[in-house]
Amino acid sequence: MKISFKNDNPVIDLKDIDPDDIGDVLLKIETSFNIRFEKEDLKHVKMFGQLCDVVQKKVKQRNGEGCTTQHAFYMLRHAINNTVGIDKTLVKPQTKLCNIFPSDTRLQVIAEVEKELGFKMNLLKPKGIVIFTFSVLLGASLACLYFLPAVGGIGAVLAVAGLILAGKFGKEMPVKTIGDLAEKIAREHYLNCRRNAATVNRAEIADKVKELFVHELALEARVVNGNSRF
Repeated sequence: MKISFKNDNPVIDLKDIDPDDIGDVLLKIETSFNIRFEKEDLKHVKMFGQLCDVVQKKVKQRNGEGCTTQHAFYMLRHAINNTVGIDKTLVKPQTKLCNIFPSDTRLQVIAEVEKELGFKMNLLKPKGIVIFTFSVLLGASLACLYFLPAVGGIGAVLAVAGLILAGKFGKEMPVKTIGDLAEKIAREHYLNCRRNAATVNRAEIADKVKELFVHELALEARVVNGNSRF
């Protein structure tokens, strides 16, 4: 990412971000707000603020009030109470997820909570070292294809299978508290987390789009604003 200066004011330039990564975030925006971007929609989008304007226009629900993240917390608390049986008064934003989802039953309990919510939280990930190991194996296997095709092919198959299994059975939770998880599902499943799915709080839309960019691309919040250029 480049940061240039104009009249002593920082001008953020997002042009160095991989277009595929930008595309992945756009897909998440589509899912969260139940919209679809057409090529024409983004043809003249050069700045982050313009993208937010496009999202605002694509979202057709009427304007409503209420904090979506707050309601996401209530949804989580209700789902946890119904599936795990933990009293609602004990589930607070600062409650640690490891206390709600202990390692030995984590996959099953999270699946039950997701069923209650009606959508995937995408909470679990494999350990970083596991991903790194299989990624290195995949890279080495692909390079080996030129010299030892049979060995390279077997290695590539094992690496891909390992990555798939790691993704399916990973138990690591990148977010640590109920409050963090409520923020996560509110930005990734915005409409599903509304008290009334026929409404949106339009004052939140730009913030949720920004949150998706910040979290998905590992950016600092200060570098994503209305004047940030793609």
